[in-house]
Amino acid sequence: MNSLDTGKLIIKSKVKNIPSCPGIYKFLDQKNKIIYIGKAKNLPKRLLNYASSSNLPIRTQRLISSFKEIEFITTSNESEALLLEANLIKKFKPRFNVLLKDDKSFPYIQISLSDPWPQLSKFRGKHNDSDVYFGPFASIGSANWTIKMLQKVFQLRVCDDHTFKNRKRPCILHQIKRCSAPCTNEINHKEYLLTVQSCIDFLNGKSREIQKDFSNKMQIASKNQDFEKAAIFRDRIKSLTYIQSSQEINKNNYANADVIASYREENVTCIVVFFYRSKQNWGSQAFFPQHDPSDKEADVLGAFLAQFYENKLPPIEIILNKSPNNLNILKRALENNYKKKINFKIPKLSKKNTIIDMAEKNAKESLKRKLSETINNSQSLKILAEKFQLKFTPSLIEVYDNSHTQGVNAIGSFISFGEDGFIKNRYRKFDIKSKSINPGDDYGMMEEVIHRRFSRLIKESDNNSPDLLLIDGGKGQYSTVRKKLDELGFHQLPIIAIAKGPKRNQGNETFFHNNKQITLEKNSPLLFFLQRLRDEAHRFAIFTHRKKRKKSFQKSLLDEIPGIGKTRKKSLLNHFGSAKSIEGASLQDLKKVEGINEFVAKKIYNYFHLNKNYL
Repeated sequence: MNSLDTGKLIIKSKVKNIPSCPGIYKFLDQKNKIIYIGKAKNLPKRLLNYASSSNLPIRTQRLISSFKEIEFITTSNESEALLLEANLIKKFKPRFNVLLKDDKSFPYIQISLSDPWPQLSKFRGKHNDSDVYFGPFASIGSANWTIKMLQKVFQLRVCDDHTFKNRKRPCILHQIKRCSAPCTNEINHKEYLLTVQSCIDFLNGKSREIQKDFSNKMQIASKNQDFEKAAIFRDRIKSLTYIQSSQEINKNNYANADVIASYREENVTCIVVFFYRSKQNWGSQAFFPQHDPSDKEADVLGAFLAQFYENKLPPIEIILNKSPNNLNILKRALENNYKKKINFKIPKLSKKNTIIDMAEKNAKESLKRKLSETINNSQSLKILAEKFQLKFTPSLIEVYDNSHTQGVNAIGSFISFGEDGFIKNRYRKFDIKSKSINPGDDYGMMEEVIHRRFSRLIKESDNNSPDLLLIDGGKGQYSTVRKKLDELGFHQLPIIAIAKGPKRNQGNETFFHNNKQITLEKNSPLLFFLQRLRDEAHRFAIFTHRKKRKKSFQKSLLDEIPGIGKTRKKSLLNHFGSAKSIEGASLQDLKKVEGINEFVAKKIYNYFHLNKNYL
């Protein structure tokens, strides 16, 4: 009996105990790893289709041959099953499902109405009911640009609460007319809240009303010969006009819609999403869902929509260039989940639908660029294999680097690269923990990182391990990594070390592989390719190190004293002004601080004046 027949028998034996109701089912392999998640209106009926059909697609045959166990979760209706399926697919990323790659939390603009003096800021994460949000924006850049323009027009505060409460005089943003300085009462509370409401109205699409209101106020101020106030409204009108022209606000744009276009070529699908809010284009994002070549475009688009809106508030309208699978179920599911009416539209492509035409054109161009990059990456990987005689073309490279400042705040890290380019969700960092490593010991740091990385791979039985390592370093780093990998049993995993020349000039790199020293021509495409990998690993290592260093700078000596929490720390700093002043304070001075009793004062004094082990 072959594995396909075995899989069908497992299904037939399991469906006897599955209730006839909607829900999701999970196929698990022999390692108990989920390899497929599906939904069904009737669970046993759907599963029996796998077991009874004699003309299953090749992909489905592979699925049935690979699984060893079935799990299921029942739901109250098919719409609920659809959202649960999307949630679990995003969480477990089964290899037989259509996967939404590069999904992320898009930035929003938040106006904190829960604050007495509402703050304007960008925001990622779960929304609360007391504040208002506008978005999503396709990128941080577009959100920052919009906030900057809103500052010019409405002059709302952008500082955090701590800064706001401790200001004694207006900051530079007030001087350059980007903030009305509510922190120092340069504007009264009632007038500030009216400005906040004007900002909300503008973001809701009432730009003409806002501009008319500013114009009336400018004329009134001018008649009253309050020319300074008139100039303020004049500048606001100019900024408002600039926003409208830059963001292309016009009658043809959608007031509250996502425009989504799918385009497929060479079994690769690109889906582009344009965000329209308040008749403004707030940017676009291209996605390349991972799917099997046999998946139909309607199935890919349907799976994409379910996963995309699983954790994002959908707009009133969703405009599509093609009809996805299970559209009616998806509509009901989103409306039930978000308690709002959602209108899906699929207009015919014509000159009258320039926005959907533009979205499809963008999807086509993005896919061509992606395919071109993939071809270039594939060619570079083949050349790499030939030059270093690897006997195979690598599909997943990990590039390792260390970063530290004279041994302090040391970190190790690696980046990942494949045919599709850099794989950002596989980047990893390691805080160097071993106390036996001397500060600045690159060999010791590299050894610890390799040990921790590949020891974990052994425990997890990860089948997605790299097939080539690129090390930023010379012969010493190569020998260290080779020895550690051999100890862990990775004898066949090839390593290439890349070292700069004696003067550390780019272009004079030397490579070490299989105890051989290799150099490449300065204008070699392979050299540029390897430099690009090394530079990205270096960038990520430095970025991670700087974050750690900044965090350590922000940490106060007071954080190390047991029993000193945020409240007492704040009281001490407010009283003395700095940790250095606290360190030099007498016991009597410490006892004068609000919230610091004699016991706590002695603890602080002893920490700074006696051996720290005393505590």
